[in-house]
Amino acid sequence: MDHNNLLAAWPVVGPGIAGAVFGAGWWFWVDAVVCSAATVPFIHYLPGFFASFAALMFNSVNREDIGDGYYSPYDDSEWKVKLWLFISYVVSFVSLAGAVGFLVQDALTETGPSAWTGTAGVLQCVCVLISGLIYWTCHSED
Repeated sequence: MDHNNLLAAWPVVGPGIAGAVFGAGWWFWVDAVVCSAATVPFIHYLPGFFASFAALMFNSVNREDIGDGYYSPYDDSEWKVKLWLFISYVVSFVSLAGAVGFLVQDALTETGPSAWTGTAGVLQCVCVLISGLIYWTCHSED
């Protein structure tokens, strides 16, 4: 298959792939919560919620708005967009760090949820953030 054909097909198939990866991430989490022998505290849900919110945050930015085409001291919209992207990436990495922290906590304690719950939380965050990046690369404002 030609490279140009793949680039032309990416805006068509990319959102479907992103949705499938997003759904797989949430499926991991729901499976872990439903199959857990212990009740999962609400705080364990937060990394997935914040990862989904971070994906929404960086998908609200148009790729064409971050260009390095010119610099004008009177046009301050580009730095606001870059600051928004920076904050969204900070939220995404903090959610991933929180999921890893819960994985370590679940693996080291015997009374709480199992290690599979922590592993599913990490897989959920990774899948949700990857799906957000896949969608960000394939969507356009047309």
